[in-house]
Amino acid sequence: MNHSKPKCIVLLSGGLDSTTVLAIAQKEFDVIALSFDYGQRHKFELEAAKAIAKTYSVSHFQTITIDLQQFGHSALTDNITVPKNQDIGDEIPVTYVPVRNTIFLSYALAYAEVNNIYNLFIGVNALDYSGYPDCRPEYIDAFEKMANLGTKFTQGDQKITIHTPLINMTKSEIIIKGHELGVSYKETHSCYDPSDQGLACGECDACMLRKKGFNMSNIPDPTLYQ
Repeated sequence: MNHSKPKCIVLLSGGLDSTTVLAIAQKEFDVIALSFDYGQRHKFELEAAKAIAKTYSVSHFQTITIDLQQFGHSALTDNITVPKNQDIGDEIPVTYVPVRNTIFLSYALAYAEVNNIYNLFIGVNALDYSGYPDCRPEYIDAFEKMANLGTKFTQGDQKITIHTPLINMTKSEIIIKGHELGVSYKETHSCYDPSDQGLACGECDACMLRKKGFNMSNIPDPTLYQ
C-alpha cells in the first residue's frame, strides 16, 4: 500500500466491471472499496466483492447495509422472475433497481466528504448494458454537478470527480483491459439468478453480456455455469 497516492473510493459490487475499475483505479490511487448489501436476493456478489478487496489489498473495505427490498419493484429485490434469453436494450428490464446508482453514489459521497476524498470510481457502462438510465454519461455528469453544489467540502478550490473509465467501452474491451491488468475474472460474479451453489444461470442479461464479452475478446470465460 502506497500512502503517497491520493485516496479514491471505488464502488465494488463484486462483478466484472467494478473489479476492472478497481484494477484501473489502483494504478493511481490508494483505494477504499465500498460494497452495498441492499436487499438483493442473493449474496454471492457480496462474497465476491469481499474476496476481491482482499486480493487487491485495498486500504479499506466496507459493506454498507441498506434495505431496498422495502420498495421492491425490481427482479433483484422483489419476488419478480428474472428474465431469461431476452433481447438486450429494447426496453428497461425489470432487473433495474429504482434509483440504485443515485443511492450508492450518495453514500459514497457522504463517505468522501467525511474523509476528504475527491475521486469516486464507478463501473457504469453505456454500450454493452441493459439500458439502465443511471448508467448514462448524462446521468454521471448531472450527479457530479450536484455533488459539487451540495457538499461543504467542495466549496473551495477542490471539486469531486466521478471517474467512469468503462463508460464508452464494449464488454470485450473491458475484459481485454482487465486481462492486461491481471484481473482474475474467476473471482467475479455477474449472474442475477444463480443456483443455490452460486453457479451462473447463463441466460439472464448479465450472463449474456458476460458471455458475449468473453467470446468477442477471445479470452477464456472462467465462469461456472449451471
